Amino acid sequence: MTTREIIIDTADQLIRGNGFNAFSFKDISNKIGIKTASIHYHFPTKSDLGVATVKEHIARLERIKAELSGESPLVKLNRFLSIYAQIKSDNKVCLVGSLATDLNTVDDAVKNELKDFAERVLNWVADVLADGKEQKVFEFQVPPRTKALMVITNILAIVQLSRLTDDQDFDIVKETILQELSPKK
Repeated sequence: MTTREIIIDTADQLIRGNGFNAFSFKDISNKIGIKTASIHYHFPTKSDLGVATVKEHIARLERIKAELSGESPLVKLNRFLSIYAQIKSDNKVCLVGSLATDLNTVDDAVKNELKDFAERVLNWVADVLADGKEQKVFEFQVPPRTKALMVITNILAIVQLSRLTDDQDFDIVKETILQELSPKK
């Protein structure tokens, strides 16, 4: 990894672990052993780093979508849910969940990038659900975008809530999402 990539990865871990406002360039400097001036070389401001971090998540999403392009809607949905299972396993929160709590304190560049990322995720899940409904892999009554919102908000919230409750709650919600989408016989 390049120094720039290491800085973004470290910022991502700090944002998802503690929140955007809870870390500084000094924290990154201490964690990876470089001077803050080196961080400023790559990212003049913390907002520049925030934007780059969100852009990295967008790039990951686009890679996942490309990787799964020929797969069934069920495989795609399971991959989406597995992202949150990994986040849960790492005892983190997702980037959207973390930055959304700081939304009123970040500048417009970070807000706009985060909104773009959230919309991309929402559109992808809605498309997966619509394809699944068309192929009779999924069954639901509301519009695909509404169902996608329900799936995303449930999985996003249970990652955070299960940090405070029984860890099994995450698995229960994940399985319930899949069961509720299964066609009734």
